Amino acid sequence: MARIVGVDIPDNKPVGIALTYIYGIGRYTAESICEKAKVDFAIRVKDLTDEQLGAVRNAIGDYKTEGELRREVALNIKRLTEIGCYRGFRHRRGLPVRGQRTKTNARTCKGPRKTIANKKMASK
Repeated sequence: MARIVGVDIPDNKPVGIALTYIYGIGRYTAESICEKAKVDFAIRVKDLTDEQLGAVRNAIGDYKTEGELRREVALNIKRLTEIGCYRGFRHRRGLPVRGQRTKTNARTCKGPRKTIANKKMASK
């Protein structure tokens, strides 16, 4: 397995797909990295030479990835909660931040249902 930015990327996948295993790199960014490094998007990671791997590492250096990006996102959320804005309040409560409905859905944010004693579901 090749190791880039502290992440083991799978050998048996194309370079463009394998780069998406790195936090902060999606398909579009992976394509542009391959273009900058002059590496074919479809070549397998195990077939890369050391020079090509080094070129990919250098191209990734232009982007915020992994720890640096995670830290920045966490600081942004912390700033929102500290200034007491609506979005920060929603983050603190563990509710959807971007205006989604919460009467139904939003289970990913809210977590598993908490049953309430003697509460019946309204029938149609």
